[in-house]
Amino acid sequence: MKHKDLFMVRCIFAIVLMIVALRAGAQQREVPPQAVARIQKEVRHELVMLPFLTVFDNLAYKVDGYNVSLLGQVTKPVLKSDAESAVKRIEGVEKIDNQIEVLPLSPMDDRLRQNLYRAIYGYPALQRYAMPVLKPIRIIVKNGHVTLEGVVDSEADKNIAGIRANGVHGVFSVTNNLVVAK
Repeated sequence: MKHKDLFMVRCIFAIVLMIVALRAGAQQREVPPQAVARIQKEVRHELVMLPFLTVFDNLAYKVDGYNVSLLGQVTKPVLKSDAESAVKRIEGVEKIDNQIEVLPLSPMDDRLRQNLYRAIYGYPALQRYAMPVLKPIRIIVKNGHVTLEGVVDSEADKNIAGIRANGVHGVFSVTNNLVVAK
């Protein structure tokens, strides 16, 4: 009887140790806020410095401690791999989850992109957004469906961009995700 009791005590003790070890391993180590801020700044810098990034690509990211998730849509497959490679080189980044979508190759979408660019950035009220190298209004086209991403100065500019995109022949739908700067 004593052997059974001793065996049960040892089993319970082993289970408790396993639970404690699993909890300790599951807890993420504490990441200083300065490290997260530095990683965010460097990730943004690396992404905007990519050589093939155009107004028709949308790159976003999330930093969770030392882990980075890459998000968005790109027109060229090389841009997806370049983004991951650039972020891998950042000191402190341990894991990268590359969820960037490569948009399908389509001559129709390419034509729409050019027409949308002219309709939005060629419109007098929106021409000031065409000045910077990194255009604040991103034009994402997937199978004739358009998504506008980025930042504008006013609600009026957001609405004008949406109306201009809707007016382009061949566009099936427009999702206006533009954000008004505070």
